Amino acid sequence: MKLFQVRKGQFVFYQNELHKVYAVKPMFKKSVHLYRLKDMKQVLTSANDISFYKPKHNDTFIFYGKRYTINENVKPNPGDYILITKPAPDFLDHYSLNSIEKVASIEDGNVVTTRDNGVKHHEYVVMVPGRQEASQEIAYYDKSLVPEEQQIQDESITYLTDSDEDIVKPVVGDVFLDVENNTKTMVIAMTDTEVIFGHGKQVHITDLMDEEKYKVVFRILEDL
Repeated sequence: MKLFQVRKGQFVFYQNELHKVYAVKPMFKKSVHLYRLKDMKQVLTSANDISFYKPKHNDTFIFYGKRYTINENVKPNPGDYILITKPAPDFLDHYSLNSIEKVASIEDGNVVTTRDNGVKHHEYVVMVPGRQEASQEIAYYDKSLVPEEQQIQDESITYLTDSDEDIVKPVVGDVFLDVENNTKTMVIAMTDTEVIFGHGKQVHITDLMDEEKYKVVFRILEDL
């Protein structure tokens, strides 16, 4: 299904792979800005070149080098990722369609994420690690076109950022502006997929690529 009314957060297929829309800028010829879900590589394209997809129960896809399966029947645990499919944020919350957030705590099915967002139980589905039984592949529009070697590599976190010059991985000491809180904050610790800021937030590396959430103030490596 071709898209002519594109909006932020939609899942789309572009060049046979699953992407997510992170911005739409109508004044430009290539007005649709995408992230490729498997590694968060940025892409500029137009609505004519993408196909809309609405994620559903038991879909399986790759998010930043790791495979997950959507499950609307399981309850999350702290540390799990959720996909927000029916966003209805309160005034102080900052999330949108198909936001992927990590669970910090749960109460009666409602969760608080590591970005301090309160998400109600009917707004999200859980991203269960791995491929579940009878799941439907959505990492690729047509899996038969993807060589087996690439499929294996796509699910390996080790190749991310090392093989793609378009992705700049943060390091301890980098300073970002937390746009939502209007606060400058430093990266004080990291894992392979997440950063911990000095003001207490713990976020996925992919969040740092969304300039509506975080803007680079200072990078250690660029000053050397």
